[in-house]
Amino acid sequence: MSLPPEKASELKQIIHQQLVKMDVHGRIREVLAETIREELAPEHQQLSTEDLIKALRQRGIIDDVMKELKFVTDVNEKKTSAPKPSTHFVDREPPVLEKTNIDPTRRYLYLQVLGGKAFLEHLQEPEPLPGQICSTFTLCLHFRNQRFRSKPVPCACEPDFHDGFLLEVHKDSLGDGSKMVDATTMLSICDPVHMVLIRTDTFGERTLVASYFLEWRSVLASENGITNVPVELLGVGTESKVSVGVLNIRLEMYPQLNKTLSPEITSTQFALERQKTAEKERLFLVYAKQWWREYLQIRPTHNVRLVKIFAQDENGVNRPVCSYIRPLRAGRLLDTPRQAARFVSVLGYERAPVIGGGGGKQEQWCTLLAFLCRNKGDCEDHANLLCSLLLGFGLEAFVCVGTKAKGVPHTWVMTCGTDGTITFWESLTGHRYIHRPVNPDDPPLAEQPKPLYPYRTIGCIFNHQKFFGNCQPSDAVEVCVFDLHDESKWKPMSGEAIKSVCSPGTTSSVPPFPPLCASAVDAAVTSNDIEVQLRILVSEHRKDLGLSTVWDDHLSYLLSPALAAYELERTTGISAGNEEFQDAVRRAVPDGHTFKGFPIHFVYRNARRAFATCLRSPFCEEIICCRGDQVRLAVRVRVFAYPESACAVWIMLACKYRSVL
Repeated sequence: MSLPPEKASELKQIIHQQLVKMDVHGRIREVLAETIREELAPEHQQLSTEDLIKALRQRGIIDDVMKELKFVTDVNEKKTSAPKPSTHFVDREPPVLEKTNIDPTRRYLYLQVLGGKAFLEHLQEPEPLPGQICSTFTLCLHFRNQRFRSKPVPCACEPDFHDGFLLEVHKDSLGDGSKMVDATTMLSICDPVHMVLIRTDTFGERTLVASYFLEWRSVLASENGITNVPVELLGVGTESKVSVGVLNIRLEMYPQLNKTLSPEITSTQFALERQKTAEKERLFLVYAKQWWREYLQIRPTHNVRLVKIFAQDENGVNRPVCSYIRPLRAGRLLDTPRQAARFVSVLGYERAPVIGGGGGKQEQWCTLLAFLCRNKGDCEDHANLLCSLLLGFGLEAFVCVGTKAKGVPHTWVMTCGTDGTITFWESLTGHRYIHRPVNPDDPPLAEQPKPLYPYRTIGCIFNHQKFFGNCQPSDAVEVCVFDLHDESKWKPMSGEAIKSVCSPGTTSSVPPFPPLCASAVDAAVTSNDIEVQLRILVSEHRKDLGLSTVWDDHLSYLLSPALAAYELERTTGISAGNEEFQDAVRRAVPDGHTFKGFPIHFVYRNARRAFATCLRSPFCEEIICCRGDQVRLAVRVRVFAYPESACAVWIMLACKYRSVL
């Protein structure tokens, strides 16, 4: 079998790198010296190739090399000539690669995570028994529009991470497409590798442990294009100055660099970038202070309005709020803005944790990768993501900062239609509200629109390019006029000033946005699993009450259309199919029998937790504990999968029984 020239050169390169890695040349020299010294008779002055190979075979060196060189051919590779994108692959027995998929015209960074240490919070963690469910660590990575996830490993003081990630650095799409990019060009690629460490407990709850931006370009100045980097991870939020552990990272360039840079060049480049970024941020801070002084001079009461120019991320870094927004296109994962709103609403809601009492709210606006990886966040995280998705769908969207009832700070999203229609989007529920302002100058008897939204005041609005402070006499939402071109109502910030610190570029501290990932949840299998578990839980609960349980499979199946209709209504606001459902239920319930059904909605997939919630509802509890003649129970679960493995879970419990008066 003949190989094309580029494949042959790639094969030679891999073999050469393997031989260098194992230091085969050094071992051959040792064997050669030993053989000449010990085994050759004095009269023999020459050593043949056969003698040398025999000596190498006897010492097991050839066998070692052949064991290390394992090539796994992808069966799909024969079907397509186009190079496939780089994928995540795992070393089961390092350093043997389970699967390689390297295009020789691309430059790759091979990032290995070779264990961790000093995770002192888990110092007393007992060794998990085989098959026992335990808390796990998962490492999530994002680099230049590529996302990766490690295998989960048990939480321990020294977690056993052993994963490899093949990150594509650069490939020219125009001009010299086949020309390999050199070290100097790669030095100008300043995107860091964003690493997020997630802990998943035994109930499936995820916690953000650490968020770290890895500067990978140090490998460009390392010998052989390989470097080992110990990465100290710091905590998040109130613990952002506390070390949580150290990861051992190994960086390697593929193919190997012909010429490496000197450490002085890379350190100078890093210093220049830091200096340029710091100067831009300093100038923006000076401008923001001046803008705020002018805003306060308009009206002294402005100092109590919620005008938020900076916000702290999970690492405690103050960043302009506009940098948390970016137009985000979901590819083929989401089809409509309303579907995007539904997706954001099924991501879990959790306020940032606070140590100690006092009722104060800990501020923490998460970067998008951290929010997506743990699948839950505060209202600000939801609003930022929804605004970014709506901008991606071509709408003029803004994040609004204000308050709800009782003066509770809140953020939501607003879109401005071309006809002047103002729509509020509640990111935690997916609800939409049309805003019709009340005119305070109207006579008392004039009929005024009654607001349906829960928002009370609004201090500012912003997106990735604009920032407006509300300078109307009242900051009450119901009387606000959203004429953003009228500077007597909305004080704007300079678009150029915002662009200088918030647009992604060569010198910016703004992390790039990751792409959304398709769901890894099989909706049908998950629905079935939860339903089976719920049947067991209901039967056991009734058994404890001294009641028998008979399931009606046909009635259970008839509940499906209702659950589909509920999800459709949540997504589109349109209700459909109710007549057919009611007709089918009437046919399934005989005369003289009573039917009761109750739907309930969750955003998690824990059957035991869902059952406990059901029991707290008097309607649900009445169905589960139903007594009577010819009682038949039914349950139907329908899981709707969204990107990032977010799920909307609908459960309907029902019963039918003969009414005995």
